[in-house]
Amino acid sequence: MTTLNSKLMDLEELTLNAKQIQDDMLEEILRVNANTEYLRRFLHGSSDKKLFQKNVPLVSYEDVKPYIERVANGEPSHVISGEPITYFSLSSGTSGGKLKFFPTNNKYFENLAFIQALCSAIISKYIDGIKEGKVIKFMNTRPLSTTPSGLHAAPAFTGFLRSDCFKNRPSKCYTSPDEVILCFEDKQSMFCHLLCGLVQRATVVSMSAIFAFTLVQAIRFLETHWKELCANIRSGHVSDWITDLSCRESVSAILGGTNLELADVIEKECIHKSWEGIITRLWPNIKFIESISTGQMSQYVPILEFYSNKLPLISPLYGASEALFGVNVDPLCNPQDVSYTFIPTMSYFEFVPVDEGNNDEIVDLVDVKRGCSYEILVTNRFGLYRYRMGDILEVTGFYNSAPKFRFVRRKNVVLSVHVEATTEEDLVKALSRASHVIESSGLMLMGFTCYSDVSTVPGHYVIYWELKSRKTNGIVQLDNKVMVECCCVVEESFDIIYRRLRNRYDSIGALEIRVVDQGTFDSLMEYFISKGASSSQYKTPLCVNSPEVLSILEEKVVARFFSDKPPPLGYKHGNIGITMMHKNN
Repeated sequence: MTTLNSKLMDLEELTLNAKQIQDDMLEEILRVNANTEYLRRFLHGSSDKKLFQKNVPLVSYEDVKPYIERVANGEPSHVISGEPITYFSLSSGTSGGKLKFFPTNNKYFENLAFIQALCSAIISKYIDGIKEGKVIKFMNTRPLSTTPSGLHAAPAFTGFLRSDCFKNRPSKCYTSPDEVILCFEDKQSMFCHLLCGLVQRATVVSMSAIFAFTLVQAIRFLETHWKELCANIRSGHVSDWITDLSCRESVSAILGGTNLELADVIEKECIHKSWEGIITRLWPNIKFIESISTGQMSQYVPILEFYSNKLPLISPLYGASEALFGVNVDPLCNPQDVSYTFIPTMSYFEFVPVDEGNNDEIVDLVDVKRGCSYEILVTNRFGLYRYRMGDILEVTGFYNSAPKFRFVRRKNVVLSVHVEATTEEDLVKALSRASHVIESSGLMLMGFTCYSDVSTVPGHYVIYWELKSRKTNGIVQLDNKVMVECCCVVEESFDIIYRRLRNRYDSIGALEIRVVDQGTFDSLMEYFISKGASSSQYKTPLCVNSPEVLSILEEKVVARFFSDKPPPLGYKHGNIGITMMHKNN
């Protein structure tokens, strides 16, 4: 309880003094970094805030990439950082379509450990008894690569899991031993996570992953492997294909010999035709699910609600490879209402208004205004100065003097075939409406992505859908009328510019939904992992244009549907007609 109170007191102190802490943070960053090669040409050794704001430019990744590459190739850290660079964090490579790597050191991992402990304290304030139980946390690592300078490079979370901050954590609350968490092989790691979690089912109080997608993937894996998992529990023997020796030994110790009764209990739940509520049925003492379910992850909220009997779904924190930002101080709020309170010790934050009429005036953290939207700039300790994250956030209020932000969208993830710009937020909202329609057919939307097809005249939007029956092993039967209605609902959800171009000027063709085979989005993930992405940090890209990615999708298309009429210029949803369905044989 002392640790809990201490962390909650930290939250109060940090948010009450946000302005002073941010000013001190910038002063410290500039004092340490002003004489780096990068900053010296703008600041001439000064750590003055006004000079920083006047002279240091706003930059994108391409602007700083040459400096990062120089350090990676063996030049001294002081090219960009006054502190030693000891590690390069790789981005997921799926949000913006390109893999990026960022210089960092142990301070990033210390910040992550602090912010995770803060999240845990906040959740404990609202939910009793979680410290006495265990967490099934689906996480694993990627192999470390080495830069020409000899420094390690891997996804940020891999670096954290291999750091002393994780190894020396005060609480061993996970159902899986560290050997499973540190396993490189995704399938072996997932199987062992589930096996350990099922064996300790009575102690499990929560299920967790970085992103909601990973939890959905875990349930799908369980659907295809539950019989083998039961066989392992029944025999007390780990499957022979688990070849990671440290994994085998540690999991065998947890398995602890034969357990016929437990295997029968699990089998009894898994043989049901419907897996609705399977999480609460397999883990009867579970209290909540923890994963990021905002932004593009919001598409998985209905799926997790189906599998968990609508357990509280907590989005604990907001972070990225570049920096950590904030925590959710209202963890039991609805997923669509999540906001993150920024923690002023994480980095120095500035904000560029995206609303019209603001003249691009850049404002400090405490000077943002409720109801306004901003693009975030990051200045950190490791070589990023006034870096444009590309994340658009809306201010929803304040916790003490620290603002609370709702994630709105990524800045550059848009669809367009003419002069319209359909944003990430537009897509997620439209697909959320359409997923409610598909539920009438007993189906669930398991994943989607899209692209602008300009090979036809006029160009049109193509959305790839992977669907699944709400019944275990149920056949996906596509109702033509329902699918066409989904196409129309999506179009009706877009803004007035899209609807006008589609309606009056015939500048945009009918929206198309292409249904793909089950497992297609797993194949997509495997492709990105083969290119260096981390399964723990993976996010299905909302928009794609890579020929390789489109080829993976196109090979799996089983049916195509088009909207059969232009959307009305008003938002009211009308009756929908029927159009032709074409199948790829």
